[in-house]
Amino acid sequence: MRMPVPDAGVIARRAAIVARLRAVIGAGTVIDDPVEARAYECDALSAYRCPPLAVALPTTTAEVAAVLRVCHEERVPVVPRGAGTSLAGGSMPTADAVVLGLARMNAVLEVDYGDRLIRVQAGRTNLSVSTFVDEAGFFYAPDPSSQLACAIGGNIGMNSGGAHCLKYGVTTNNLLGVTMVLMDGSIVELGGPMGEGPGLDLLGVVCGAEGQLGIVTEATLRILPKPAGARPVLIGFDASETAGACVAAIIRAGILPVAIEFMDRPCIVATENFARPGYPDCEALLIIEVEGTPPEIDEQIALIRAIAEEFSPVEFRESRSEDESRRIWLGRKSAFGAMGQMGDYMCLDGTIPVSALPRVLRGIAEMSEAAGLPVANVFHAGDGNMHPLIIFDANRPGDLERVEALGADILRLCVEVGGCLTGEHGVGVEKRDLMVAQFTDADMEAQMRVKDVFDPQWLLNAAKVFPLEVSESRREARRNAA
Repeated sequence: MRMPVPDAGVIARRAAIVARLRAVIGAGTVIDDPVEARAYECDALSAYRCPPLAVALPTTTAEVAAVLRVCHEERVPVVPRGAGTSLAGGSMPTADAVVLGLARMNAVLEVDYGDRLIRVQAGRTNLSVSTFVDEAGFFYAPDPSSQLACAIGGNIGMNSGGAHCLKYGVTTNNLLGVTMVLMDGSIVELGGPMGEGPGLDLLGVVCGAEGQLGIVTEATLRILPKPAGARPVLIGFDASETAGACVAAIIRAGILPVAIEFMDRPCIVATENFARPGYPDCEALLIIEVEGTPPEIDEQIALIRAIAEEFSPVEFRESRSEDESRRIWLGRKSAFGAMGQMGDYMCLDGTIPVSALPRVLRGIAEMSEAAGLPVANVFHAGDGNMHPLIIFDANRPGDLERVEALGADILRLCVEVGGCLTGEHGVGVEKRDLMVAQFTDADMEAQMRVKDVFDPQWLLNAAKVFPLEVSESRREARRNAA
């Protein structure tokens, strides 16, 4: 099948934009070759793809500002991209957009152990922040499953969490300040070393805004002293709903582990085949980790064991060594890669009240059976951040549409029980049409007015977050008025 050939005017405009970008940041930092640009046509939500107009790869805040000034003058949409690990299409480009990749902006700019902070460029990977301060006895708490690859800028855009967010909070709870470039090239500083400043909490507005308001280039993060010790336990159950009820009972009792993670049988089987962690033969398991001094750990585990016994676990395994702890976590950390053995999958992201876990797990099972699509569950149970994985065959006609319909039903259920559409993946492209399930017209109008202020022409990360029928007319009106 022949691809359509752009007309001469489109080709000339593209060449002019690329030439201006190369003039401000250098020829070696702009990609316009269609073959090379294909690496940027999608993120981890690979079901949807669109090659960009060009890709710019700056190395400093000043270069980011220069790129944005060019795009602002040319009225070219810009899509910020960290590591491309978004599972909601958050960094998928449009055909008329310049992808602004931050991967080369990965330096550590400042460390202050006295004030417990580190300042990094936004392209630095999540795990490398903790690695950098490890020898000094510190760590950075948010730890998404993709922490080996995902970038701090993307974590800020989606307000990412991770296994240990139950105790330490998500990105917004560990973010002190940012340097951000607005669409017109203006550079602003929000927050700072103490995390709070006078006036409105604009840092709180930016964190989780999905690149709609500006491009974060530097971030000041809170680092914490490593705990005296940590110990996980593994608890197996004969039903997913029973495991969910146990989680609710632990939280209701006022116990605060550092992490409570959930895996059901399909995920257990996949991880056993993939990583051989030695998990029990059960329908669902919990990995619960506690921290503190040895006596504190013993006391917390005793309380957890007493609660778990009320739900007749098939196994209660307490780690007694570093190797056992590593093996308990091995399957959970390998889960998303292991699930690839079962076929293609779409990873959802919704958050619910912990008390609703049994009901939602039962509902997901019923919807899965009705749709004829297997669903595996692996998620952060302590804060109710669900991650159902819908298994399908991407090469089978109609399967993707069936997956999208089932995923929408599951996320509507999350909202119905008092939860929300996303915990850490963001809305992106995946959930933009579901925003009406959670927000009223007035709610979305308020959100869009914030976007109007920061990005009057609606050029940043266009076609994301808001339903297209809601945002397209507004976007066109704002651009015409500018």
